[in-house]
Amino acid sequence: MEMEFDVKVTAGVLYDYLLYHTYTSFSGMIATLIGTILIMVFFSTMYIIYLIAGVVLIAYLPGALFLRAMRQVQNTPAFKKPLHYKMTDEGITVSQDENEENQSWDSCVKAVSTGTSIILYTSRTAASIFPKKDLGDQKEALIQMISTHMPPKKVKIRF
Repeated sequence: MEMEFDVKVTAGVLYDYLLYHTYTSFSGMIATLIGTILIMVFFSTMYIIYLIAGVVLIAYLPGALFLRAMRQVQNTPAFKKPLHYKMTDEGITVSQDENEENQSWDSCVKAVSTGTSIILYTSRTAASIFPKKDLGDQKEALIQMISTHMPPKKVKIRF
């Protein structure tokens, strides 16, 4: 089994990844929980400082992530052109111009999906992002390829 496709990482695609990655991490969940608690404390005490602190905690992170995505796409040469992926039984090859990297399926940590992308983590913090709009009719084939080569407990992809 083999497949090839091109993807373009835009600020919106990267923002979607950053939101998922942050809000499924321990620190993202804790920040949201603390922000929610501070807002609830405001309603019981009516001290405005709790409301301000809670709103800042909850609203700051998405805003900061959006700005980070915009900056990263503008400042990263690899995001200027599409990335070409080739998926085989041996692993994943990503190329752009004369640069090429190979990754074995064994080194893939997990695969997840968001509303707009399929994300294949190659480490705890690094990932290949496959925007669903770029995959077109190959989306199901990609999900099948990932599911075939990774243990089921590592694959959390929803259609």
